[in-house]
Amino acid sequence: MALSKRELFQKRRLRVRNKLRKMNAGRVRLSVHRSNKNISVQLIDDVQGVTLASASSMEKDLGVVGRNNVEAAAKVGSAIAERAKKAGVEECYFDRGGFLFHGKVKALADAAREGGLKF
Repeated sequence: MALSKRELFQKRRLRVRNKLRKMNAGRVRLSVHRSNKNISVQLIDDVQGVTLASASSMEKDLGVVGRNNVEAAAKVGSAIAERAKKAGVEECYFDRGGFLFHGKVKALADAAREGGLKF
């Protein structure tokens, strides 16, 4: 029986997250969520269980409200890099969830790298 899109997404998400857990080494996690209308990202400290910084295309000051394209993802990526510096985070690992690493997710990661985050 063929797996549904949702089941395939869940399998990819668990596979990515389990691999990242093995290589964690105490770093924070840069978690990406992409919906049909928006894209958001969080810096999460899994040891303490707190969110250190977040950015989303729903924020009015970024100027991309309600848009979910590569340009919006790049702005969100640069915003999270800036907020990570304020929070004192320089290294993290990139948790793409079940999303494939191309298009919007890749643009967000590239903008975060250009902003100074290392993963």
